[in-house]
Formats: sequence, structure tokens, C-alpha cells
Amino acid sequence: MSGVPPSETFRKRKVCVLIPTYNNAATLSQVISDVAIYTRDIVVVNDGSTDSTAQILPKFPFVHAVGYEKNRGKGFALRQGFKKAVELGFDYAISIDSDGQHFPDDLHLFLDKLERHPNAIIIGARNMDQSSVPGKSSFGNKFSNFWFRLETGIKVSDTQSGYRLYPVALLHNVKYFTRKYEFEIEVLVRTAWRGLEVVEVPVKVYYPEKEKRVSHFRPFRDFFRISVLNTMLVIITFLWIKPRDFFRSIKKKNSGISFTSIFSTRMSLIR
Repeated sequence: MSGVPPSETFRKRKVCVLIPTYNNAATLSQVISDVAIYTRDIVVVNDGSTDSTAQILPKFPFVHAVGYEKNRGKGFALRQGFKKAVELGFDYAISIDSDGQHFPDDLHLFLDKLERHPNAIIIGARNMDQSSVPGKSSFGNKFSNFWFRLETGIKVSDTQSGYRLYPVALLHNVKYFTRKYEFEIEVLVRTAWRGLEVVEVPVKVYYPEKEKRVSHFRPFRDFFRISVLNTMLVIITFLWIKPRDFFRSIKKKNSGISFTSIFSTRMSLIR
């Protein structure tokens, strides 16, 4: 990106920034302003906020806003953002949380990684070992990483990070089951099942003091939803995905043998 203005790089690669938000009016303006330093191709999805979010968005006329009255969940908001991004002509969207947890100056890391992995979901992997990380977040991430590896065979360090680059042009027509936090697991697993890459880049993360944190994650309900999703995905993995991949490998192997034998036969005839 050296020598090229960041906004031009985003447009050249057809990348926008997607900000799903729900009742984060206290931090939303700053997040939009910080992202706008790098690109003004920004999609904000107002997921039924009941605070002053609706009054904040008109202050940024360059923002492409999507909104609806009832809160539907982060997964639904992301899916609406994918749809809007594709309608606007973007091939990729980098999702960033609206609570100020992520740093927009890490955006270039996704663009750099995109050069080598154009058909991948790129996860912004956080340092989950730092002391400010809440215990429930650390546990939930390890729990999620284990099931993701079981379901896909892919080892990554941060399956719960919301800072990601999505290849929206490849994903927006897929019909997903989930609408809340568990969507971020489903989309990773089903992307891997389709043969697309899931890769990571290290990013910074900020966790404020406990009394200043705003989180809409409900431990019991959301862990239950994630557990149900993983149960379903594991069943599909062993009843469909692994047998499918096994027979594909056999077919590929037999195809190679067949070609070799045909080639050898023809060579012997020539001789």
C-alpha cells in the first residue's frame, strides 16, 4: 500500500467496511470517523437500536445506512450488510465492531492478506492472552476453536473475532440457518466446507475496564445457541462432509490412475 492513498486501494480491490451496530451510540461516531480516515466506502447496519444511533448516522452523509426497527441479531445484520455491499458493487467487506474494540489502523493488514488469499475469509486474530481479555471471552474462544477444527480440520486461533474480511460476492447467495452471534461460526464452517480458505492476520484489540464495557452477548442463551449449532454441524460433518471428501479423493485418485494408464497404453502403441 506504500505510496497509494488507502481509499484508492480499497476501491481498486472493491472492498468496503461493514459496521453492524446495536445500541452503541456512545462509540459509533468515533468508529465511523476513524474508519473514514482510510475509506469512506462504509456500510452501517442499524440492527434495531433504541438509543440515538438513528440520529448519529445522518451526520455522516457518505455512509450507506441500512436499518430496521426490531433487533434481529448480529448475524442477521451482517447478512443484510453483505447484501448491501454486493448491491453497491463491492466484492469484499471488512466487518468491524461498533464498540471501539477494534483498531481501524489494522485495516491494511486485511488488504495485504487479500493479495495472497483472494477467495478467503480473513479473520483478525486477537491476542487472547492479554490480561484485559474477559475470562468468558477467552473460554468461549477456545471452546469455539475446538469445534471449528473438529468440523473442518482447520486450526485457527480466534474463531470468535468480529474483525474479518468476507468475500461477499461469493457468500451473499448462500442460505444460512442462524441470525445471532452463532452466525459468525456458521459462516466460517460452511465457507470451509465449500473449499474456500479461512486464514488469519494478527490484530490489536482493546477491552475497557469491566464497568465501561458494553456487551450484548448473553452467556447462557448465546452459548446454548452456539452449542446447538455445533451439534448440528458435527452431525453434518460426519454424516455428509467427511464421506463426501473421502469419495472425492477416491474419484480424484482413480481419475489420475486412469489418465496414467491411458497415457501408457498410447505410448506403447506409438512405439
